Amino acid sequence: MCVSGTLVDKLHACAAAGFDGVEIFEPDLIAAPESPEEVRALAARLGLTLDLYQPMRDVEGVDEAGFERVLARAEAKFALMQRLGMDLVLCCSNVATATIDDDDTSAGQLRRLGDLATRYGVRIAYEALAWGRFVDDYRRSWEIVRRADHPAVGLCLDSFHILSRGHDPAAIEQIPGEKIFFVQLADAPLLSMDVLSWSRHHRLFPGEGGFDLAGFVGHVLRAGYDGPLSLEVFNDTFRQTDPARTALHARRSLRWLEDRTARGGSIPSTAPVALLPDSAEPAGFDFVEIRAEDTSEIEGMLASVGFTPRGRHRTKPVTLWTAGRARVVLNEQHARDQAPHLAALGFEVDDAEAVTRRATELRTPRAYRRTYAAEQPLAAAVAPDGTEVFWGQSADEGEPAWVAEFEHGDPVRESRILDVDHVSLTQPWQVMDESVLFYTATFALRSESATEVASPRGLVQSRVIASPGGRIRIPLNVAPPIVAERGSATGLPQHVAFACTDVVGLAEQARERGLELLAIPDNYYADLAARTDLPEERIARLRELGIVYDRDGAGEYLHFYTRTVGQIFWEFVERRGGYDGFGAGNAPIRLTAQNADGPAGRVRR
Repeated sequence: MCVSGTLVDKLHACAAAGFDGVEIFEPDLIAAPESPEEVRALAARLGLTLDLYQPMRDVEGVDEAGFERVLARAEAKFALMQRLGMDLVLCCSNVATATIDDDDTSAGQLRRLGDLATRYGVRIAYEALAWGRFVDDYRRSWEIVRRADHPAVGLCLDSFHILSRGHDPAAIEQIPGEKIFFVQLADAPLLSMDVLSWSRHHRLFPGEGGFDLAGFVGHVLRAGYDGPLSLEVFNDTFRQTDPARTALHARRSLRWLEDRTARGGSIPSTAPVALLPDSAEPAGFDFVEIRAEDTSEIEGMLASVGFTPRGRHRTKPVTLWTAGRARVVLNEQHARDQAPHLAALGFEVDDAEAVTRRATELRTPRAYRRTYAAEQPLAAAVAPDGTEVFWGQSADEGEPAWVAEFEHGDPVRESRILDVDHVSLTQPWQVMDESVLFYTATFALRSESATEVASPRGLVQSRVIASPGGRIRIPLNVAPPIVAERGSATGLPQHVAFACTDVVGLAEQARERGLELLAIPDNYYADLAARTDLPEERIARLRELGIVYDRDGAGEYLHFYTRTVGQIFWEFVERRGGYDGFGAGNAPIRLTAQNADGPAGRVRR
């Protein structure tokens, strides 16, 4: 149920992604034209085991007449499972027909169900649903299984049902491992809503939400469980996207979780969990790359804010511009009819080979560019949104070795620009969660915050991915659907923000050199005067230059924006004190200004 398509599509996708086995979700089988025998044979040809048939609902806590109907239904399902060659069925705690809130009654009915299942070589994995009418806690479901005292009756533990209710998973370690028949895993964002809707629409793969799944799996392994770890992820996005890609994404999430669990410590030596190669946090941005058929307008913008042209690559139609530690690569290769857009970014890392090994083991899609023998090789992966992400060894001093491949440039001049502060990437709606996992799993970055920003066309969803030390900051944004229909895959421009020493002086310089800045409405500055104690003359100066302002208890944040060219614009920021945010309160102002005159965002007073 984690992937889209028919049952046959799903089996092929899971096999290609490297899974060992699958659950069979009953609605898929019912809708399939293939017979149970044909499904069984296909799974065998693909090398997949069929590990769990589900769901059997509302099997306990009913009166005797109701339970006789349960037995009749169960016998038909057990016979079907024989045809599939399956021996484990999921039985959920009753949510609809339960009328008897009594553990002994439920245990007795599970015991009788176990007797019937034994005749067909079937075992029962009983699961406490978070919205069960009477049984909604795994500790109570274990007590019922314990009282049933039947070899064919055990537990299914589902991370969502346990962690969404805030139940402490530590008591799992008190359950004998042989009585845990199956374990299902799902992450989820930390939301305040009813658990049924939360479960049916918002589950995520491990590493994409807020649950401590590594801790959960650690408890399961310490209990002695040695069966499958299965993903059960209900998610509206994954039910619409390509099953092969989603299955690879899912498999990658499990490999990440295996690594996190292994690093959690106190795992039994017999548990088959393996570490991924280490991936220390990136030391900083190495470069950003803008690709277009014609980059001359971008060159003019960079020159106006003090970037130095460092020359043209000796073998490619590519130029390099630098200011401080910020490096911008302008690429006109293979870019016919393409408007300027952010095509790639690079990270400086402490151990490039380790990152390469990690990316390979995670089966991260790789990017390849021709490199001649005398050129510096850079490894790269393709992010889910298509951005190429490179990594190279950090230089102990000075510039990275690849900079020397650019020739006939100008001498480096002083600049108010220090470095790349952050890179904001707009994501197609269907890859947002996959992108979070890509950056956190491959580069050991962290998902730090999520928010929604109002734009004139709807809400922009935003999540920040960052390194623990803050050298890498990547806000990931999903445009409202109506904006995404404007003609590009994402609908909102990407942007690069540069850290500066004197943003006011930089804005003055840029204006004098003819750079067109994004105009901010006077109403913004009237509001700024009303809600802050900034001097009137300071606010007047910010208004004149189009600089916006934010502050918190740690410090101040001043920033301004250029107009948009193609699909890219620039932001220049100055952080004062310990300010560590992005001026989120100013984002609606910027989005409205960019919207005022179409995609180019040309706003004038």
